Amino acid sequence: HNDYPNPFNPITTLRYDLPENSLVTITIYDMLGRVVSNLVSSQQNAGYKSIQWNATNDRNEPVSSGLYIYTIQAGDYTQTKKMVLLK
Repeated sequence: HNDYPNPFNPITTLRYDLPENSLVTITIYDMLGRVVSNLVSSQQNAGYKSIQWNATNDRNEPVSSGLYIYTIQAGDYTQTKKMVLLK
């Protein structure tokens, strides 16, 4: 699923479905490819999931407006999407 809302300020929700139990990793990157935040890195049960990102980095500092990329990895599946933070 796409994140909602997009563009967002200050919180967006990332939604995803797991068809089977998987190790899930959700990472947010800036446009230079630097890791901004590791939202999820855990084993999860199958089903519908969602997590919110509050536009902060791993040090809990607010990030600047702009375009961000997030990847969701679950088992062999990987998906990458864009989101826009407007302040």
